[in-house]
Amino acid sequence: MSVHADAVDVLSRWDAPDAGQRRLRSDYLAHLARHPDGVFRHCHPDHVTASALVVSADRQQVLLNRHRKYDIWVQFGGHCDPTDAGLAGAALREAVEESGIADLRLVANAPAQLSIHEVRCGPLRPSHHLDVRYVATADHGTAPVVSEESFEVRWFPLDDLPDALDRELVELVDMARWL
Repeated sequence: MSVHADAVDVLSRWDAPDAGQRRLRSDYLAHLARHPDGVFRHCHPDHVTASALVVSADRQQVLLNRHRKYDIWVQFGGHCDPTDAGLAGAALREAVEESGIADLRLVANAPAQLSIHEVRCGPLRPSHHLDVRYVATADHGTAPVVSEESFEVRWFPLDDLPDALDRELVELVDMARWL
């Protein structure tokens, strides 16, 4: 199955938790209906991306990276590749590449959250990532590796997160406690 077909299937079946997430799901599906290449970075100005929030298996810590391009703390993620095994596969691949932790495990093959945000990529502005967010776990105490995409990668206790995290990321961290 192509990444595009997988994205349509995953989002069509996903039980969005509230009206805001249902609206985003509808917007994402409309984007994918208009753009057969809508999951790839060359689709402008908007394209679907996949990410994964990494939490410790005991749900006491979250692993974040201080993104080199934007200099903010975020989850791991990025653009889909044609060879990805769907959205979940893209999210897991990105998290492994950016964290250096090879044995990450997705909590579920279903998304935990959708989030749209403006980015500085591509030739058209404004440009947006239509992010499909998953949650992954790592063994407690697993040491991450800083990739070329990050200034820093660090574990944070869930009750001591960095200042100025995006509201939706804080909501995702709170959700991850119970997944």
